[in-house]
Amino acid sequence: MVSFPLFAGIAASVLHVISGPDHLAAVTPLAIETKRKVWKIGLFWGFGHLTGMLLIGMLFLLFKEYIPLEKISEHSEQLVGIVLIAVGIWAFFSIFFKHKGHKYPHVHDGKEPYIHVHEHEHNTSKLEHSHAHTKKVKQNMWSSFGIGTLHGLAGIAHFMLLLPVLGFRNQLDSIQYILGFALGTVLAMTIYTFLLGKITNYTKGQSKSLYKTIRLSGGVFAILIGVYWLYLGY
Repeated sequence: MVSFPLFAGIAASVLHVISGPDHLAAVTPLAIETKRKVWKIGLFWGFGHLTGMLLIGMLFLLFKEYIPLEKISEHSEQLVGIVLIAVGIWAFFSIFFKHKGHKYPHVHDGKEPYIHVHEHEHNTSKLEHSHAHTKKVKQNMWSSFGIGTLHGLAGIAHFMLLLPVLGFRNQLDSIQYILGFALGTVLAMTIYTFLLGKITNYTKGQSKSLYKTIRLSGGVFAILIGVYWLYLGY
């Protein structure tokens, strides 16, 4: 049976994640453009967000009298806006300028075996295509982690969500709330990117125009939210 502090922590963090358009805007283009293990984009964002909150929390506890944390948070918010715009632009680049195929080495047997390089196109109907594309997946995952860390650093308001810890009667309840908050943060974004990946892959097989529209929407979403965050910072 889930205890109330644990459940409250999960609920608070899930609401925090899904109610923040900047959170969703950060991972949406990355998730759409990632072809495999899309759920890891959300997982890494969640870990990054917790890392950022932990870092700002440690700074607050150790150096609150010497470091202008409000200024750090303010500049972090502006940096998040810039990063969101960059992610949106990257999404447009992937749609309009990146070639669908790529080059890879191919070995020909014969009296004198030789290796040459040629391009091939990605086609979901070709079952013989089996080599993995792990480099791009890893790049997107670590990009998501970095953005999540920035989100964790941006906004002292995050600590408002941890204030209930002060109201619990014992330390065990407080620890359960914090663990629930951490679990909910990772779980919410992992589920979001998993579902987004399923929807994206389904539309890709059904309608190329709809698939392209979803990709464009992800980029526009990120840019609009990024501009809004920059506007708030000034």
